[in-house]
Amino acid sequence: MDNFAERTFFVTSVTWGRRSLFQSERAASMFLDTPFTYRERGVFHLYEFVIMSDHIHLLLAPNPTLALERAMQFIKGGYSHRFMKETGSRMEIWQRSFTNHRIHDSTDFEKHRRYIHLNPVRAGFVESPKDYPYSSAHPGFSLDETPRRLKPVA
Repeated sequence: MDNFAERTFFVTSVTWGRRSLFQSERAASMFLDTPFTYRERGVFHLYEFVIMSDHIHLLLAPNPTLALERAMQFIKGGYSHRFMKETGSRMEIWQRSFTNHRIHDSTDFEKHRRYIHLNPVRAGFVESPKDYPYSSAHPGFSLDETPRRLKPVA
């Protein structure tokens, strides 16, 4: 797991033209399956996430043999393929790139974890992070354990 700690990133990807694609429960639920499917296949560890109406934030660590770009290609391409297959749509889903920040230490990890959890609160969708169903703050998601090096110091 320590190999993953050195490769942990906060990633943001935005929908094409900032379209509010994930405002639809169907589109958001369909996306939610995507990172978990690739996580189960060992493509990356997933620590935190939020799906907003026009963007996503993830805290993840690609498998040590995989580039971050390839992990994001699995997520974005996998979702686009499924969305088009299930809806018959041919619209662009994602802006071409994504932004990322390598997590340096436990303070940095916690700062980005809180940012992810508070995103729906700041947007006025919910009063408490746990009430937003498309976020790792919502109870019931099975996520990877935070690497020891990135856990808050007690």
